[in-house]
Formats: sequence, structure tokens, C-alpha cells
Amino acid sequence: MTSKKFLEKVLTARVYDVAIESPLDDMPIISERLGNRVLLKREDLQSVFSFKLRGAFNKIYHLRKKNPELKGVIAASAGNHAQGVALAAHKLGLQAIIVMPNTTPIIKVNAVKARGGKVVLHGDNFDEAYSHSLELAEEEGLEFIHPYDDIDVIAGNGTIAHEIIRQHPDDIHMIFVAVGGGGLAAGITGFLKAVKPSIKVIGVEPADAASLKAAMTAGRRVKLKEVGIFADGVAVKQIGKNTFQMLRDQLDDVITVSTDQICAAIKDTYDDTRAICEPAGAVSLAGLKKYVAEHNVNGKTLVAINCGANMNFDRLRHVSERAEIGEQREGLLAVEIPERPGSFKTFCRLIGKRQITEFNYRYADAKRAMVFVGLQLTYGNEEKDLVIKQLRKHKYQVDDMTDNEVAKLHTRYMVGGHPGPGVDNELLYRFQFPERPGALLTFLTEIGQRFNISLFHYRNHGADYGRILMGIQVDEKDHKEFRQFLKGLDFPYWEETQNRAYELFLK
Repeated sequence: MTSKKFLEKVLTARVYDVAIESPLDDMPIISERLGNRVLLKREDLQSVFSFKLRGAFNKIYHLRKKNPELKGVIAASAGNHAQGVALAAHKLGLQAIIVMPNTTPIIKVNAVKARGGKVVLHGDNFDEAYSHSLELAEEEGLEFIHPYDDIDVIAGNGTIAHEIIRQHPDDIHMIFVAVGGGGLAAGITGFLKAVKPSIKVIGVEPADAASLKAAMTAGRRVKLKEVGIFADGVAVKQIGKNTFQMLRDQLDDVITVSTDQICAAIKDTYDDTRAICEPAGAVSLAGLKKYVAEHNVNGKTLVAINCGANMNFDRLRHVSERAEIGEQREGLLAVEIPERPGSFKTFCRLIGKRQITEFNYRYADAKRAMVFVGLQLTYGNEEKDLVIKQLRKHKYQVDDMTDNEVAKLHTRYMVGGHPGPGVDNELLYRFQFPERPGALLTFLTEIGQRFNISLFHYRNHGADYGRILMGIQVDEKDHKEFRQFLKGLDFPYWEETQNRAYELFLK
């Protein structure tokens, strides 16, 4: 599609029957901190708390206009797209069926029903729900509404860019936008490159779900083997076909951000606006901050798009724990100290007057003890490195745990769990379980009949998936059988037997 044709589609898009022109808010606190004027496009204020209703309504409206006898629509989604389609169809007097995995939290199911959608629960993951939705579409004569890889959906999203340049007619230097399947980024980029090509558009992805970056590197669409699920709104294994064609030629850059950086951006958004965005909604601001730091950007006008606010309240525990690390205001260290009277006092003197945010101790043997300590940092990671250098200068063995996922997700809650006699041949694995009734019991029953579970830690983070750390005793002669068992699982796993946090505190 030509640039002119796409521009026409955006300018004639039908979105305001359901969408509002969302505000473009100043962020004074982070603007002062970064030395740039930062503006936040508030798509979290839409009635479904995300931008998704724009593309959904535009698509369904044009389908209805083309075919007045349209029976209804169907979509597969466990997130914001589901609510957008349900609301759009209801507004147009159409039936909407939303196929959702059985793992979908009841709050999301109820949100779709409240907006007039009929929910069909099918399968244990999105792929199974998606396949079933296509079958139902054919059987019942319904139009399938793709969440991102459709020109009318993309054009509906492009209205956000049109609003931004009307709301801020002065110079805008860069716009940062989260990328999942690419529908939002393609809409923003396609419009701006036709109207104001001087504005750079930077795509931002979670580092563990970077399907666009992988495609850009390969020069073609690739399918990721697995994706991280923290920013579930942009956790897509493969960038869309249409969206990639647009982004490959028009997007100025694509960068990735970590979970900790996303958490820090959620906190930044709250500090400036008192709004709580979902992880996907904070991805763009996290990317903006990273880009400014890496490219020494100063004195510019920068826009981040808060694309959604469908946050489960329980997840805020996890966010608050990780936000300080993401902002480089907390460091996590594992330190071996002598097991003798006064050793804690000596250790604390070396730490100085810095605030200790966490302190976990475990007796190791008669000569040494292990400490898991969190430190509040004033000057970022440089300060943490100075502390480590100071401790090592005084002959302490120190390991930096700040970027160790096992340490942050599990070990910090398990210090004190060294095994007793007889725990031999232990392998350590990290699993990502679907949060559905009976899933954990089924897995434990199956594995417990073959191998002994010697360590177990699970903590609910308010997400669709639970994170579990498990020690399993496997004789060397049974390693092949165990690996075959793991290959048969339908969810991700990682071996952590060599993880330093495990060796220091749990082995």
C-alpha cells in the first residue's frame, strides 16, 4: 500500500464512536530528571483502558459498511483486543464471540462479558484458542478480527499519531511506541512518515519478547521459540506480515528493555500522573529513558505512548520489588562473611551509612556465613561497583545478584534452605506454569512418580503464568529419561543447576 493511500485510510478512519481523543500530558518530574521535555499519550484513559478499541471499531465498521448483512465477528484474545472487539461489535449491534484460553483470569472474562461479548473458553494457550476461533469463524459465518495484522486495524491505530501532531504542533523529535505484533507501531509510523517524516519513531520491545528486532536482524520474519510473559500485552512470538512490511522500511530504530526497566517506568508514570499502567503500557517510556541515556539526548521533545492500563492489582507487588533495581537505585549482593562474633558489625561498617533494603542470613558452617543483602543506591550502578570493590579489598567474597533472575524471583525468599544429608544428584530447574486449576497438581503427580522433588518455590505474581523453582533428584543413569520428560512439557523451562545464587544459598 502506498504512503498516500495509507494516509487516506487514517484520515478517514472511524474510531470516535467509541474512542476519545486521549490527552497528551506533560511529565514534569521525569522531564527534569532526563533534561528533555517528556510527553505521555494517555491511551490508558480509553473506556477499555487501552488503544485497542480504535483498530477494532474501524475494522468492524468498514466490514459492516461493506456487508450490511454481516452476522457477527469473532476474535481470539485474552487481553485488551478482546475488550476492544466486544465493545466495538456491541456499539454496531453485532454479535461478538471471543475465544479465550482456559487459563484466562476470571477478571478478563468478566470484562469481555460486561462489554457485550460472548466468551468461549478453549485450549490451554493462545495458539489453541486462535485455531479454534478460525474454525468457529468458518462454521458460523463470522468475520475474524485480527488483533494487529490488518490494514484497517493499523489505520485505526494511526489516528493516535494524528492526534499527537494536532495536540502538539511544535517540534516533536521522537515518539517511542511499544511493539508486540506491530499494529500500533505500524499505524504511528505509517502516518508520521507521510505527514511529518522528520519525527523519529522508535519501536520498543521487551528483551525477552523481541520478535521485531529478531526480524530486523534476519531481514525476514522469524518465530521466537518462546517469549517472556511479564509484559503480556506485547508478548508475541512473531511480528505480523503486514506490520513488518511497513516497519522494516519506515521505523527509525528498535530497542529492547528489561523487566526491571519496565517496572521502573511503571513507577515513573505513577510519580508523574498518579496513573498505574500495565507492563506493556510502560514499555515505551522504559525505551525512551534507555535511549536518552545511551545516545545522550538533551533538550528535545519526546513522546511515549501509554498504550494500556489493564493491570492486575496483585502484580504491583512484583513491580514495586523490581522498580528500584530497574532505576539503578537498589543493588543485590551475596556476601560470604566470617562466622564469628562481631562479623555483622564489621560488615555493616564497610557498607557505611547506605540504607540496607534487605538482609537475609544463613549459617553455612563453623567458619563462614552467607548474607543476601539489598542496598539502596544514590548514584546508580557505579556506587554498587564501588561497594563491591571496597568489600573485596577487605577480603570478602562478593557476588553481584542484581541481574540474576533466580536470585530476584526465588532465592531472596528462600535463604535458609540448605539441604540436609541425603540430597544427592539434585538438578535445579525454573518453570513457567499456566495458572489454571489443576495444572500444578497434574505436573507434580507426573514428575513425583518418576523423580524425587527436593526443593520447591512458587510465588504468585498476579499474572496468567506462575514462576516455579524446583530441585529434582535424578540419578546420572536417568538423565536421558529426565530430558525426554522435559521435552514433553508444553510450557517453558530453564536449567539453573549452575546458577551462582543456587550454589551459594540453596545447594
